[in-house]
Amino acid sequence: MKNAILFVAVVAMMIAATSCQPGGAPDVKLETRVDSASYAIGVLVGANNKKQLEGAPGGKEMNIEAMAQAFRSSSLGEEVKISEEDANALIQKFFMEENDREAQENLEAGNKFLEENGKREGVTTTESGLQYEVLTEGSGEKPAATDQVRVHYHGTLIDGTVFDSSVDRGEPTVFGVNRVIPGWTEALELMPVGSKWKVYIPAELAYGERGAGANIGPNSALVFEVELLEIVKDDNK
Repeated sequence: MKNAILFVAVVAMMIAATSCQPGGAPDVKLETRVDSASYAIGVLVGANNKKQLEGAPGGKEMNIEAMAQAFRSSSLGEEVKISEEDANALIQKFFMEENDREAQENLEAGNKFLEENGKREGVTTTESGLQYEVLTEGSGEKPAATDQVRVHYHGTLIDGTVFDSSVDRGEPTVFGVNRVIPGWTEALELMPVGSKWKVYIPAELAYGERGAGANIGPNSALVFEVELLEIVKDDNK
């Protein structure tokens, strides 16, 4: 849970002025320096916290009207239905439960996907549970864990959602073989230079229960197309 209490409160502040007004957002006039500064804070806070709320477990299901009403009442010193102490406990519990629910759903979906995928012709499953499919077989040497490599890759969730891609950026990346997630390390050590593989990584060989960023949820299985371009030697790093 990433600063759940803070961003929920700030998102409520962001929308409080609009959600409780008949007909939607009022026409705010920026007539003074304070007006402009206040509006600017709202723009920056709103953009940042919209992203955080979208990435939080259960964040997309938030009741925006209830959030805004509670913020307004609390700010004005009016009676509220939940005390501050209870609110803190409630929020912590909610996001922990939502994270656990999402983690379990992702784990079950990933296991089902990998079980079916492993039955396809051309897919190899290693002892660890890593799966790979050879798209192009290279003829170069295989990197060691301590090597640096230059690769092109395209990463997606099992539903096809792209979360990272050097291919889309148009620029290969260089990193240490043992400086990445376990599924990558294992796959790279099996790949001859010049190979292009499609790699299917179980959650425990990826980011596990913690997930990564806004797009990779807890216990997510990942899919990568990986092209091993070269082992980077000291003289051409």
